Amino acid sequence: MAGDLVDAALVAHAVEPHRGAAPADDGHSHETACLNCGTALTGPFCSQCGQAAHVHRTLGAFFHDLLHGVFHFEGRVWHTLPMLVLRPGQLTRRYIDGQRARFVSPLALFLFCVFVMFAVIQQTDSRNAVSVDTPDGHTLHGLPAVTARLNQLDAERRAEVARHDDTDDTDTEIAALRKTEALMKGNGGHDTGLPQTTTGLSFLDAMIDKVRDNPELVIYKVQMHAYKYSWLLIPISVPFVWLLFPFDRRFPMYDHTVFVTYSLSFMTLLSVVAVIAETIGWGEGLLALVPPWHMYRQLRGTYGCTRGGAIVRTIGLLMFAGIALAIFASVIVAQSTD
Repeated sequence: MAGDLVDAALVAHAVEPHRGAAPADDGHSHETACLNCGTALTGPFCSQCGQAAHVHRTLGAFFHDLLHGVFHFEGRVWHTLPMLVLRPGQLTRRYIDGQRARFVSPLALFLFCVFVMFAVIQQTDSRNAVSVDTPDGHTLHGLPAVTARLNQLDAERRAEVARHDDTDDTDTEIAALRKTEALMKGNGGHDTGLPQTTTGLSFLDAMIDKVRDNPELVIYKVQMHAYKYSWLLIPISVPFVWLLFPFDRRFPMYDHTVFVTYSLSFMTLLSVVAVIAETIGWGEGLLALVPPWHMYRQLRGTYGCTRGGAIVRTIGLLMFAGIALAIFASVIVAQSTD
């Protein structure tokens, strides 16, 4: 998971790159002109292109830049995240109004949050999180443990048969674990016992059949496509936010795009918290109250709504968010079952 976090920070860092460096014989620079564009230097940064005046090429500097990119994210992530959680409207409005030096851009933050979310999901795969209690009081965690136990039981059953012992208890445990193993594997194409569904729409019936036949493969493809196409949530959502302020010339589409991207970044991080909470058995149900509160706060701070106007628009935004997610899910499932 640490590797995924490094990748996340570096990709987001690529969207807002740290200003470049140039070599010098002793690992430090002593030039009087910018090594990037040749402009005379009058301060710590080039007045023309913005590159740092003092650059260096040492191994220590390389690892410093790596740690800086991962843990500091230009230092702005620590200014951005607290405001994203506690004062999302103020963050959005300040960024729209041009106060951007202290904050991570919406797109860079969104990319970082998506990387973190999918890294956490991969580490807390529900199939490997399943626990099974055995008759002898042991607990099996995940598919590998269940498969190993089945192999052990098969060997014990062969030994019982050779001794002409009763195998009923062993057979019962084997049957129960076989069902659990099939569920963990997604049934691999076996009959799930679910009733057949006919919608009358051939493409939808074909999609349902593929999900039924190999749910594990479909789930895997959904995760991969959701990861690759997560950016689609932004253009899908922006028109719905515009509908909350129809024909209001004070707020152009750019404002709505910044609003949506910061909002999606927060909801992505909230999903990470929810996955972790579910894994450790914490009260993840309480997190359902957070999105309306956050939407309300962001609407008021970004658009200057009254309390009543913000409440009404929050209700509308919740409904629109459900529609946008449904559209996104339909696209992802359609792509995953091609």
